[in-house]
Amino acid sequence: MASQTQGIQQLLAAEKKAAEKVAEARKRKARRLKQAKDEATEEIEKFRQERERSFKEFEAKHMGSREGVAAKIDADTRVKLSDMEGAIRTRKEPVIQEVLQFVYNISPEVHKNYNRK
Repeated sequence: MASQTQGIQQLLAAEKKAAEKVAEARKRKARRLKQAKDEATEEIEKFRQERERSFKEFEAKHMGSREGVAAKIDADTRVKLSDMEGAIRTRKEPVIQEVLQFVYNISPEVHKNYNRK
């Protein structure tokens, strides 16, 4: 009987030891997964920063700074406005005279569809 009890005790101890090993393996797996996730997050952040830096370099190389683009647009707008104002100054008087001629030179006539009865 003592050998049976001793055998059962050994089985229970072995089972307990196996459960501890399984629990330890699960903990190691969880740590490895967390470490892999942290490393992946860090790698993603480095990649994002690198792409952001290369985009800013590309933007600066091809478009110039935003202030430079805004200044160029502003200068182009001023040039176009001055061209328009010059065109208005040169054409204003002849257009006014032509409109006044239409207003002053009215020749009254009967409409062709009018029937006198």
